Amino acid sequence: MEKSLEKIMYASRWIMAPIYFGLSLALLALAIKFFQELFHVLPAVFATSETELILKVLTLIDLSLVGSLLVMVMFSGYENFVSQMNLCESSEKLEWLGTHDYGSLKLKVASSVVAISSIQLLKIFMDIQTTDNSKLLWYVLIHLTLVISALLMGYLEKLSKH
Repeated sequence: MEKSLEKIMYASRWIMAPIYFGLSLALLALAIKFFQELFHVLPAVFATSETELILKVLTLIDLSLVGSLLVMVMFSGYENFVSQMNLCESSEKLEWLGTHDYGSLKLKVASSVVAISSIQLLKIFMDIQTTDNSKLLWYVLIHLTLVISALLMGYLEKLSKH
């Protein structure tokens, strides 16, 4: 009975595989949105003000960071929780693949979230004339909460390794 239960529980890790595949579909949706934004920017580049162009470029950077985060979670999660990727020697393999454990993955995700939040806050600061002061305070507080959370997660990870 115990052996059977353990086998079923161990095999249930494959339930995560479709979820990681779903993340690849989310990555495709993000790529479509990235190119949609890019196609809006390029034709109007000469008519766009410098500040407006910077805001649009920051949006593209934001989308690329989210895409990178998706790839990292998708591959690291699959390798850590489902199965190792058996890529043949002739195909290219990402250097970091198989090197992130759950703790380092959490830190990478937290760092990415802080970077994404920083870009969002920078976009708000660049368009500060249209931002309500009470909302601005909330944006800053949320960003600081994310920064402090990431720092605490890193500190706790460091403590647990010793």
